[in-house]
Amino acid sequence: MSDNSDQRDNYKYFTDITTRWMDNDIYGHVNNVVYYSYFDSVANKFLIEEGGLDIHRAEVIGFVVASSCQYRSPIAYPDKIDAGFRVNKLGNSSVEYGIAIFKQGAETASAVGTFTHVFVDRASDKSVAIPAEIRAALATIVID
Repeated sequence: MSDNSDQRDNYKYFTDITTRWMDNDIYGHVNNVVYYSYFDSVANKFLIEEGGLDIHRAEVIGFVVASSCQYRSPIAYPDKIDAGFRVNKLGNSSVEYGIAIFKQGAETASAVGTFTHVFVDRASDKSVAIPAEIRAALATIVID
């Protein structure tokens, strides 16, 4: 992750996420594993809406092969949150995303992480080049 990965202005795409009562754990904050579902949601929303991914019929799909998260400050239901999204590294068949979870209105993230997709042929599970339409969308959010 680049320096200042916890700052809102280091992300190029945002979506809002609604926390749910069930996201909270016994300690009264969003459980650590839930952040990964937020990461998955923002990545796939971007691929579907911006990259044209047809999750039901696409011949090429993305498999998660790595993920990480650093927790900076707690969030809890009913907080309203934004997921910041960017591309840290764009390869031929893989992409590493940078993702940050912000309380709405906050400039510093409550959590930051990475999420890596390898694109594969749905039928064979063999890695293939990122489809052109998806690559073009991802190129718009690559960090410098």
